[in-house]
Amino acid sequence: MTQPVSTQPVSTLPVSTQPVSTLPVTELSFPSTAAPFADVLSGLVRLLAGLLRLEPQQIDPDQTFRTFGFDSLLSVEYVAVVNAHHGTSIEASALVDHPTPTAFARYVAGERPRETGPVTASSVTARDPMHAPVPTPPPGPQGLPVLDVLREELAHILYCDPWDIDTKAPFYALGVDSTRGTEFVAVLNRVYGLREYAVTLYGHPNLTALADHVTSLLPVDADVRAAGTAPAG
Repeated sequence: MTQPVSTQPVSTLPVSTQPVSTLPVTELSFPSTAAPFADVLSGLVRLLAGLLRLEPQQIDPDQTFRTFGFDSLLSVEYVAVVNAHHGTSIEASALVDHPTPTAFARYVAGERPRETGPVTASSVTARDPMHAPVPTPPPGPQGLPVLDVLREELAHILYCDPWDIDTKAPFYALGVDSTRGTEFVAVLNRVYGLREYAVTLYGHPNLTALADHVTSLLPVDADVRAAGTAPAG
C-alpha cells in the first residue's frame, strides 16, 4: 500500500528551537578517554623530541614521521622506546598505518594496559626515560679497551668470532641491520651506563669510530681506554 506523503512545507516542519549551545552533549563527550589520550600524545611528543634531539615545542604532532626523517632504524628505535614507556608490544610497522604522532597516540592509547589509577601528565613525566635521572655509569670491563669490548659484544649479536670482525668496516657491511643495530646500542648502553640511540651508528659508522665516541663519553679511568691506547707505565 502506498504511504501518504506529507505535503507540509519543509520550512514549517517541527525542529528544535533550543539553542545549540544549550543542547545536551554528555552523550558525545568521553571524559574517560580524552585525558589519557592527551597525556599519551604529550608523552609521545617528548619521546620523539628526545630521539631527534629537539625541544618538544618544535614537534608538530600532525606532521608525518617521514617529515621528521624517519627510516626503518628510527622507527624501530622509537617504537621500542614507546613500548618500554607504556608497557605495550607494538610493532614498528604500526607507524605506517598511524603516520603522525597524533594518529599514533590514539593507537597507543588503545593498546596500553589498563591503568590501576588515573593517568596524569605528572605520572607520564615520571615514567619518561628522557626526564629520568641519569644513572651513575658502571665501570667498564676491567682492563679491556673499549674497542675490544664492543667487538666482543657485536660478535655475540652476529654469531661470529670477534676476530672475524673488521673494526674499520661499515656496520652495514658486517650485516648490522636496524634490529641488530638497536640491540647493539642497547648492549653498549648497559655495559657503559650510557644513553645513546641507535642513530649513533650513523654518525660513527664502524667499530673504531664508535669506540672513540664511547671513550669520549666516559669518565677518565685507567681501566677504560680507547682503542689502541696502551696502559700508562
